[in-house]
Amino acid sequence: MKRGEDWAMLPKDRGPVRKLARDYVDSRHGLSQYYLFVVIAFFILAFIPAIKTTAAVEVIDYGLIGLLAVCVTESIIVTNRIARLAQERFPGESTRGLKMYAAMRSWQFPRMRMPAPKVKPGDKV
Repeated sequence: MKRGEDWAMLPKDRGPVRKLARDYVDSRHGLSQYYLFVVIAFFILAFIPAIKTTAAVEVIDYGLIGLLAVCVTESIIVTNRIARLAQERFPGESTRGLKMYAAMRSWQFPRMRMPAPKVKPGDKV
């Protein structure tokens, strides 16, 4: 499964459409894959006593909301591109659940993705 062989994958990861989605997500740099690290940094900042002023707390709150909005927008754009690309390349294949599959993969840190990425960031898909 780690090598990406189709026979070893879970049913949710099998097929050429899912492979296209994985390769597309893995070939791009995105802000949403680092979302968790930024949230942890904001969480730590929120508990530092010297920063517990009203203005700092508002900046942290609005920063988290803004980051979430950017990540959701990025996911919508990427998943729509993947769905359009899948319809072009594989006209008869089912794309049911493809957008959620791609969105969830794009929010994961690249080293934690399973099956492991086959393409490097910046490669052409």
